[in-house]
This record gives sequence, structure tokens and C-alpha cells, in this order.
Amino acid sequence: MTRRKLLKSAVAFAFLAIGAAAQAQDADPVQRWGSKELTLAGPSDGNPFMEVELSATFRQGARSLAVEGFYDGDGQYKLHFMPDATGEWEYETRSNRAALNGRRGKFTVVAAQPGNHGPVRVKGIHHFGYEDGTPFWQVGTTSYGWTHQPEPVERQTLATLAAGPFNKIRMLVFPNQDVRHQPPRFPFEGSPPKAWDFTRFNPEFFRHLEQRVADLRALGIEADVILFHPYDKGFWGFDQMPAEVNERYLRYVVARLASYRNVWWSMANEFDYLARKQMTEWDRYFEIVQARDPYQHLRSIHNAMVLYNHTKPWVTHVSVQSGAIAEDFERAVLFRDVYSKPVVYDEVKYEGNIERRWGQLSGQELVLRFWMGAIAGTYVGHSEIFRDPGDMSWLGNGGAMRGQSPPRLAFFRKILSDSPAEGLEPIDKWQGNPFAGKPGQYYLGYFGRQSPAAWPFVLAKPGLADGMKFKAEVIDTWNMTVTPVDGIFDIRKRDNYSFADKDGRSIVLPGRPYMALRITRLP
Repeated sequence: MTRRKLLKSAVAFAFLAIGAAAQAQDADPVQRWGSKELTLAGPSDGNPFMEVELSATFRQGARSLAVEGFYDGDGQYKLHFMPDATGEWEYETRSNRAALNGRRGKFTVVAAQPGNHGPVRVKGIHHFGYEDGTPFWQVGTTSYGWTHQPEPVERQTLATLAAGPFNKIRMLVFPNQDVRHQPPRFPFEGSPPKAWDFTRFNPEFFRHLEQRVADLRALGIEADVILFHPYDKGFWGFDQMPAEVNERYLRYVVARLASYRNVWWSMANEFDYLARKQMTEWDRYFEIVQARDPYQHLRSIHNAMVLYNHTKPWVTHVSVQSGAIAEDFERAVLFRDVYSKPVVYDEVKYEGNIERRWGQLSGQELVLRFWMGAIAGTYVGHSEIFRDPGDMSWLGNGGAMRGQSPPRLAFFRKILSDSPAEGLEPIDKWQGNPFAGKPGQYYLGYFGRQSPAAWPFVLAKPGLADGMKFKAEVIDTWNMTVTPVDGIFDIRKRDNYSFADKDGRSIVLPGRPYMALRITRLP
């Protein structure tokens, strides 16, 4: 056989092998809102991260979605796709390299499995819900560096989350200077602390990050991925990369993670401490993420001392740090009214006993902030940091939790899950009325640090009429009990603003703080 024939045979064999591999991938069904991965063999010479372009169009009938691919090292290129509808889908690739261009295939999408409700979306104006319509009551936590720990610690973190009350976790992509040891992997090729080749990503780092996001997905926990942070302080240099590197990094991380239904994008933690980045630069980064994410996951940005303009169209919800605003429902409601978007007070100080004032909350004070946030129609986030000989904390490293708040937050989440699916709306706001719910149907009230011995049965006027009947329950938010109140409350109009029990009755309370009331209309 001549050399030319041998070459033709080799090429033909290679294409047959590629076709067989593609058919094997296409034969694997994927569930709705799952992640379909396509792996293609391509060139490894030169710098594929900089020189090779890859994308694909996924189609179902008249619908199409454009998806960016990425280089995963060792001559392997990948495309990740999250289908949002069952049935048959087809795809075709585009590339500036022949081996990756014009590849076609089909695959089948089956119904979502139990527990898979799709990505979380904004629901109405101020609340969240899964794409299939299931309510999402955000009860989040923060563990910044948990994916940069030794394997046993990361496994312990996952076990803690599996047993805990949280359905969202805020987490860093980049390691920070405060880790207790050198991270096991870094996002770029090169050598620590600063000898990085910013033109070459480290696929092992991002594969590990993907795995942890997938682990969270399996637990039903949203991954609020923090794309930039100021805690490097120049040590690794990831907080001081040039703008073109930042943009390339954003495109790469979105290509890798966007197909995971549980991803949220947090543009930065304490963005204003990244002093070299101007507001226009943050706007540009938001635009890149918005444009490159085919599934339009939730997007936010977290502040230190300066608030971002959350009215901008690429911001889906408001993420706020404030040590005081969620202490009081009348303050907490204001950001809702200003921005007309869901508000998450992701950082309200932490349960702990360290010297810094932001890590000194008691369990009672942290739980109070969740309840105050709820009756303001907003959401609140948790974390904890306690003195530890090994400098180990849930906030920084993950592992185990030591605080008293998590079981109370599990109880809180159960109360929320029994609330109206539309979300809790403040009732008679700005008038010192500590109730939220659905007027005329459902009322959840919280007395915070007050210790009333009784509460006169008086409800704000909206949605009410004479003769409506209600039942009531007393909730001890700290001791985690729900006690039904004897009798039925039959209401009559009292004045221009309220209705009251027709017999003027009150509900007896135990005279201690952290008590709540749940009032529900009877048929």
C-alpha cells in the first residue's frame, strides 16, 4: 500500500473513531435541566486557550441556543448544554479548526427526576422560584474557600451541608490569602505565588470546581459563585489581573459552569474593595456574563461600603452586606421598595466569638435577622466564625458548624415552606406592623426582641371583610415549637385601617423574646 493510501486510511479510521465516539455520546439521554457534555478531540499544539474557537448551536424545532465550548487540556474540547425541554435535540459545532467544525449529532432529553426543579428564577417582583414553578425560599450560607481545602475537609463540608438547612452557598472561585495552607490547585498554569501564565487555564482546577458544583446540585443546593474578590491582597495576583485576562476568565468559567442548573453568578464579594476596578469595568463584566450565559442564571454583586446601582438591567436581584439593616423589618423593607427586585441580605454579620465586630453575633441575634428579613419580604444569609486553634472556620474553610443557629434556621425554613407560594409580602408596611403574608389569607408576625405577654387580635384592613374567621398559632422561634391557640377569631371592622376580633380577644404570649404568630383564614 502506498504512503498516500495509508494516510487516507488513517484519516478515514480517525473519522470513524470520532464518529463512533460521538454516537456513543449522543446515545446517552439527559434529563431536563441536566448537563449534557460533548467531548471532541482536537489540536493540542500552540496555545488552544488563545487560538482555538469552539461553539455549537443546539436546536429543538424552531428554537435554538448558542453555547460556547472550552479547552479541557490534552487535546480534549468540551461543550456543556442544559436542555430546558424534553424530546429530541440536535446540535452543530462551529470552529476555526477543521477537526472541531461542522460536527453534528442528536440526543434525547427525558423528564426531570424527582428533586430536579430546574434553575432558580425571579418570581414576580420580589421573590424566587424554580423554573418548574416550585417556590424557592432562600436560606443561604457562606463558606468562601471550601473548595480550596484538602479532600477530607471538602467531604466534611458536603456532609455538613447535606445535614443542614441551607439551600444556597456563597463560594469563591479564586483562592484567597487567608487559607490555612497553600491551595492544592490554582486556576492558571504556572507557579505560586505569582509566576502565572494568564494565557493558559489549569483545567484540573476548573474540573474540581465543576465537581463541587455538581456535588451541591445533587444535594439540592444552589452554588452562588463569587467570580472576583479582594482577599488575595496581591498575594497570588488574581485580584490584579489585566482587564483582558478578567474577560477571558469570565468567558471560560461561564462556558464551564453555566450548564449546571444550580449556578448563580455573584460578580464580586465586596466589589468596592477592588479599588483598581472602576464602575464601568464592573458593568462590562456583567455584560459579558449576561451575553455568554445562554440560560440567564441569576446575577448579583456584593458590597462593602459602596452600593452598586442594582437598577441596572443585568442585575437580577440585590445582594447586600449590612450589619444593621436586617435587625429591623422597617429598615429591611426599604431596599425592596427602592430596587423593585428580590433582596438578599447575604451578609448581616456572623454568629461567632472572634475579636472582629462582624463575627460576634449570638445565635439568637442571627436568627432574629432571618425572621426580620422574612416579614420585610426579603431574604437573609448565614455564616459563622468561632475561635479555633487551627484557624478553622465555616466562613473561611467549611468543615463542621459549631453555632446554635442552624437547627433554628431549619425550623425557620419549614415555616417558610408552609407559607403562600407567591412569597411573603409586607402587610401595612411603614406603619410598625410586624406582619407579612397574603392579605385576607395568611399572616406571619414576629416580635423580635420584644417580650409581649399578649397581642390584641387586630389585622390591617387590606383583603378583610366582616365575618371572616381565622385560627392562630404561637411560634417560639428559638425553642422551635408551634402551639395552636384555642378558639376561632371572628373579625369585624374596627376603624378605617383595621379589623379586630368581634369579642375584643387577645392572644396570650409567654412574655419572652423571639416569638412569632401565624394566623390563617378558615374556609
